[in-house]
Amino acid sequence: MTSPDAPRRGAGQVLAALALLSLFGLFLLAAAPVRAQALLRDPDIEHALRQIAAPVFQAAGVNQSSIRILVVSDDSLNAFVADGQHILIHSGLLLRFDTAAQLQGVIAHELAHITQGHLARRPLNMQAGGRLTGLGIALAIAAAIAGAPDAGVGIVAGTTNTAMRSFFVHTRAEESGADQTAARYMTSAGIDPRAMMEVLEIFRGQEALSAGRIDPYALTHPLSAERIRGLEGHATAYDASRARARAEDDYWFQRMKIKLSAFLRTPPYTLRQAERIDNPELAALARAIAHHRTPKPAEARAEMERLMAMRPDDPYYYELKGQILLESRDVKGAAAAYGRAVQLAPREYVILADLGRAQLASGDVQAAYDTLSRARLHDAANPRLLRDLAMAEARLGMQGQASVTTAERFLLMGQPSDARLHAERALGALPQGSTGWLRAQDVLSATKDAR
Repeated sequence: MTSPDAPRRGAGQVLAALALLSLFGLFLLAAAPVRAQALLRDPDIEHALRQIAAPVFQAAGVNQSSIRILVVSDDSLNAFVADGQHILIHSGLLLRFDTAAQLQGVIAHELAHITQGHLARRPLNMQAGGRLTGLGIALAIAAAIAGAPDAGVGIVAGTTNTAMRSFFVHTRAEESGADQTAARYMTSAGIDPRAMMEVLEIFRGQEALSAGRIDPYALTHPLSAERIRGLEGHATAYDASRARARAEDDYWFQRMKIKLSAFLRTPPYTLRQAERIDNPELAALARAIAHHRTPKPAEARAEMERLMAMRPDDPYYYELKGQILLESRDVKGAAAAYGRAVQLAPREYVILADLGRAQLASGDVQAAYDTLSRARLHDAANPRLLRDLAMAEARLGMQGQASVTTAERFLLMGQPSDARLHAERALGALPQGSTGWLRAQDVLSATKDAR
């Protein structure tokens, strides 16, 4: 898991970034560079989110495989849908939750935006045009939001204040409708809709910090007090006798939150928190990450052995063991751990990319190229994967392919000048009309208007 230092951005900056993306197409990111990868790609956390979201998706009648839930590295309190296939939740919001039900309430709300067709009715709706060439929309959006707060300013500068207010009024109506739909999903899933009210109380606390400066008509959401009142009927009508068993939800929620916190907060803080964790497994997880980040590799490995004795067939613990070993320079041990994780979870393509990285570090370049190429087919929104793949291609003498892969990586990271440079280099090395040549053309097209 990586923990990028993504800056905080407001709703207006998100709007500007989305405006830029909708105008120039799916891949155009930012005129300004991002500081780091904006998404926290951790297979354990993403699996936990899927487990927690499952009853909500089932209640909504939505195939869960059609929508991904991803984490944006940002300490502000926010969640949003950027298209009909991705729900993005800020790490800061996840760390503020106390229960799985609160997270389920947010997922239900964002899912309602998708099922109610709100995105399709917005003029800023993302349109996936042209050849996609595998570049990921989710990371493109997150990169634009994290690193280009002013990117869309020129585009929206001509929009009058009245027009902006009209757009936000429409959005506020959608938010209220999404609340009502989400509450129905929660009730149908046997989850107390009062958890949504608890989340809104968190937001109301944030509003209170600057209550004297709030303009209700310039907000993308209704004021939280207004939304809480709108949910009171659902909370009153909820039949607690229909509540679903929550043990599994709570386990995955606590595991996700502990791992996220351990990677984002300081090791001393994590070790203090571990003393308060009742579950021995999750306490060991916290200690393993804290010791790894200190770094105390022997202590981290000892905690991992305790974890794996408790859950010997858990692919995500093998993945974490692989990370600890790889970053401790035990390359062969890391490759073995990642390999076992892939055996246990063959469709976790972030883990597959990690295996490719370990193979590359061990000097098995052909195996690394094959593994990374396979991972890229399913998960191209991963700059670290593209970096490793470009290295493997270069070592195998595939210089043109390495250049285009590098160009795509820089594009996803919001560095258009570097993307253009490598795309032009690829065009000079690849046969005209080949797949790689066309990919390089796509990069140039996506960055031609970026300054």
